[in-house]
Amino acid sequence: MPLPRDFRLFWGSDAANQFGTAVYTFVLPVVAIEALGASAFQVGLLTAASTAAFLLVGLPVGVYVDRARKRPVLVRSTVGRAVVLATVPVAAWLGDLTYVHLLLAALVAGVLTVFFEVASQAYLPTLVDRDGLAPANGRLVSTQQVARLSGRPLSGPLVQLLGSANAVLAITASFVASALLLSGMRAPERAVEPRERALWADMAEGLRFVFRHPLLRPVVLCTTSFNLTNAMWGAVTVLFLLRDLALSTTAAAALLGVGSAGGVLAGLLAGRLARFGQVRLVWLSMLVTQPTWVLVPLAEPGWRVVLFAVGTLVTSAGVVVYNISQVSLRQALCPERLQGRMNASVRFLSWGAMPVGGVAGGALAEWVGVRATLWVASAGMILSVLWVVLSPLRSMRDVPVITSVDRHG
Repeated sequence: MPLPRDFRLFWGSDAANQFGTAVYTFVLPVVAIEALGASAFQVGLLTAASTAAFLLVGLPVGVYVDRARKRPVLVRSTVGRAVVLATVPVAAWLGDLTYVHLLLAALVAGVLTVFFEVASQAYLPTLVDRDGLAPANGRLVSTQQVARLSGRPLSGPLVQLLGSANAVLAITASFVASALLLSGMRAPERAVEPRERALWADMAEGLRFVFRHPLLRPVVLCTTSFNLTNAMWGAVTVLFLLRDLALSTTAAAALLGVGSAGGVLAGLLAGRLARFGQVRLVWLSMLVTQPTWVLVPLAEPGWRVVLFAVGTLVTSAGVVVYNISQVSLRQALCPERLQGRMNASVRFLSWGAMPVGGVAGGALAEWVGVRATLWVASAGMILSVLWVVLSPLRSMRDVPVITSVDRHG
């Protein structure tokens, strides 16, 4: 069945957005390390700043998104990130680039990312019907992985060709392209009914819906604990590749891209895997793949670098199948009027854990070393799977047809 024109534009916009994000989240730590001589803790703090906004403003953004038209929010947040990131090379040209500037740029870009991500997931159910959510999410996640697969390996040559600070300017073009595609969408959005409830009451309603729902609660707990320890892992990964494995920037970027390749493959196979059951895939995808995280800390210079590649390839595949399944489940179970707040509540918890993990990873690396930190993070990601394995999801195959909103909050 042909995809609606507006969904195709939305899909292309998201791909350009994800490409830009994949590049700048790799390049900013490289700027900190190479241009500013940042320590492990400072790199961890910078990583945390990129996601801290979900913890700081995630819930009120969800209320705002439910009270606003979604497409203008997507356009403005995308253009805003292009402007904010462009200040980094400008400051470098003027000789005024500091670590504080880099930290603030990552934080502000993170705030705008909150608006984009929450509005994006709330907007999708208006573009496709309920039965089309899983295929649509499959296409989006597959494209996101392709963007990361191409973005991360290109980051290294881009840094070597232009310099780390100038590379940040080059990637703003992807955000501009994303905004232009969104602006080309024609279908009018349904008018949003005015709401006079207090901000805190609306935020609480979203949290109650998530925590009182017996199917959403274990998903959120799994995702939150996974993201916490994955952020610990991410905070020291660039240091591990550049210093412990003695790789060049280009080789490090390419190796990170291998992990994304697993996600691309999983996204392409997601439709066929759906025959196992959309709900069943939520826990099965994680149980089968996540134990291979133990291979990553075993990597060494030389041929054992392949252990890093295999570990990230397999785990990335599992995470993509999990994300397609759990996001589709959340969107199918939630009424339209709560989509923004439900998604914001989930992101507040699951992505809000990431800055905590980023800071913890950097601090732990200063104390026990980078490789030991990777062992701790790997154990945490593996154990997070227990939330969904030991939940009611394990006895279900597909998404329930009807869910009572009142019963679950």
